[in-house]
Amino acid sequence: MQRIKRALPIAIASAAFVLTGCQTTSTAPSNSSTTESVGRCNADAVASLTDQTVTPEILERAREQSGAITARVLRPDDIVTLEYNSQRLNIYTDKDMTIERIGCG
Repeated sequence: MQRIKRALPIAIASAAFVLTGCQTTSTAPSNSSTTESVGRCNADAVASLTDQTVTPEILERAREQSGAITARVLRPDDIVTLEYNSQRLNIYTDKDMTIERIGCG
């Protein structure tokens, strides 16, 4: 029983760490000019972000500028779902969180 009590905080911390890898945002854009394109992901609109380090601010800005409803960061060893979602922006990074490519789906 004592082992379980000691292992529980480690298991919770590990799960939280794993879950932070795929950050997703779904806030509606505040700028009225992007409202018309919400839901139509356009990765070309944010291609200039390549080679930058992902931050929560860059993730949200990329989501808004691309017109996507959601966005996620995908690192090299992340496990991802394979369903296609035309309203989702995918930001592919290296192990140091530097953006290598951006796509929709």
